[in-house]
Amino acid sequence: MAKVLILYSTVDGHTHKICQHIRQEIESSDTENSVELALLDVSTSVDLAGFDKIVIGASIRYGKHRPAVFAFIREHLTVLSSKPSAFFTVNLVARKPEKNQPDTNPYMRKFLTLTDWRPRELAVFAGKVNYALYGPLDRTMIRFIMWITKGPTDPTTNEEFTSWDDVAAFSRRVLAM
Repeated sequence: MAKVLILYSTVDGHTHKICQHIRQEIESSDTENSVELALLDVSTSVDLAGFDKIVIGASIRYGKHRPAVFAFIREHLTVLSSKPSAFFTVNLVARKPEKNQPDTNPYMRKFLTLTDWRPRELAVFAGKVNYALYGPLDRTMIRFIMWITKGPTDPTTNEEFTSWDDVAAFSRRVLAM
């Protein structure tokens, strides 16, 4: 039995949905495991010592992970490096097959250059576009980015690009750590 902590940083909630999926996969495995989900933000204070495995998931907005992700990792680097750990990033660039792997995704590569943490497992998941959720500025900016990258620009778009099979495979790798 393993106690797994999944910390997540999300803007619109899709990273949280992916974390819930990972939790279900781990808890429904043949072995008894417990999974705790926690939002990673500037006020996050979790005692990492009580967990056997740690997973951090973080979304991208305008090409960047949120600063709280890096601050948390810096503060807890020793513990994160001493336990089986995993990291995944969620971004719309990953909807393209040539950019949906840790070694081909520009945001994962950038993340790894900005931190000293080297998780045992890495994953990249494509996110979701739901223009109805965004305010006017975000909607305009994201539509422009989608236009540049040949993604959906219709303002009524609500499209999920996440491969749930990839999420399940990542969950099994976390379980095996």
